[in-house]
Amino acid sequence: MAHHFHPDRPGDLMEPHARATRAAPRCRCLSTKLTEDEYATFTALAGTQSLSEWTRQVLFQATTRHPIENVLLAEILALRTIVLNLQFAMAHGEAPTADAMTRLIERADEEKIRRARERFAAGSTRSVR
Repeated sequence: MAHHFHPDRPGDLMEPHARATRAAPRCRCLSTKLTEDEYATFTALAGTQSLSEWTRQVLFQATTRHPIENVLLAEILALRTIVLNLQFAMAHGEAPTADAMTRLIERADEEKIRRARERFAAGSTRSVR
């Protein structure tokens, strides 16, 4: 098997199977200017990967939402709904009943997934005041 020149690491060779597994040739470039310290930091973080491949991987990871993020945001929004409703009731001198708490929790649970999806779809969350 012949080895091929690795375009991201002059002097390095890449295995033939690595070249064949790419779905499409990469023909677009994304670049940025870095300080010497930033470059050294990123080079160290890349380890044995080429800086180009490491950067590509980090960019994709930064733009990919993980399922746990959906769950966490949904739970936080449900908790926020419960706390704010309880705080509002108590500020008006109302003691929450067991029935009212049950309805409040059920409503928060019913709405949490929808609200989390809406927040992610909007691309941002409301700022904290």
